[in-house]
Amino acid sequence: METRLLRTLVELNRRGTMRAVAAATGYGTSAISQQLAVLEREMGTALTERTGRTVRLTWAGRRLAEHAERILAAEAEARAALDTGSEPSGVLKIAAFATAISVDILPIARRLAVSHPRLSLEVQEREPAEVVRLLADGEVDLGFGYDYSLVQRFHDDGGAVRLMCTTPLMLAVPASMPAPGRIASPDDLRAFADAPWVVNSRGEDDGELVRRMVATAKVAHRADSLGLVLDIVAADFGVALVPVSAPPRDGVVYVPMPGLDVHRRMFALTRPGEQGRPAIALVSELVSAHVGVVGSPLPTPDEVRPS
Repeated sequence: METRLLRTLVELNRRGTMRAVAAATGYGTSAISQQLAVLEREMGTALTERTGRTVRLTWAGRRLAEHAERILAAEAEARAALDTGSEPSGVLKIAAFATAISVDILPIARRLAVSHPRLSLEVQEREPAEVVRLLADGEVDLGFGYDYSLVQRFHDDGGAVRLMCTTPLMLAVPASMPAPGRIASPDDLRAFADAPWVVNSRGEDDGELVRRMVATAKVAHRADSLGLVLDIVAADFGVALVPVSAPPRDGVVYVPMPGLDVHRRMFALTRPGEQGRPAIALVSELVSAHVGVVGSPLPTPDEVRPS
């Protein structure tokens, strides 16, 4: 059984239409139909069925697609294992949220440009849901996303999804607004229920987090970068939950929340089986060593090698 045929089946299961599979793979729809027909003959059962003008997977097709994903991941892992002794090189495409790029990835990229000149990083700013989609579509090789301890999106599996760090949250309020020295209980935070809140504009997790912590909170403003969120707070337009690593900002007072166990969790994400690729392993380890250590020296790239 050719893995090429299994990959076509997985793509149809993931994308839903032959046209979408064609756009993603570069094959024409007739070639995709032929590949699926070959796979059906090899398996001895119908894997697709026509419903009107579209084609969908049968129950057998969906079950085989589930197994195929594991087979393709194992193949990728085997290829990476055979390649671990090679020097990281080529182009590594990375998608990550803005703070991770500014604080963690760009400093590492500058160091890698000197220590590993054959390795080139291409970076794009994306929110977690976008990172997941780009990985699934094969448009990036490595992603960094985040969720919250009260709104969990990711689960560390020791492989393709790996926890990098957890960062406590704090409350950002305008300097003109009366605020306690700390948030010691949920009631202290609920005192801000009538204030306008600022959340992310390209995802729903921030809004969900605020609603879970302050059920009656009014979300009034949305921004897709921490810097812009702080600008809105400084302009006296509202309050926001931000990581304790947020930089000082004129017009903003940070209130720690030791009474509330809520964190932002940062994850490294790859496609299953590809976490052992030399370039992915190297960059992941460098970021893991750097995150959450504000102001400390970066590890030397030569000190972090894929294992």
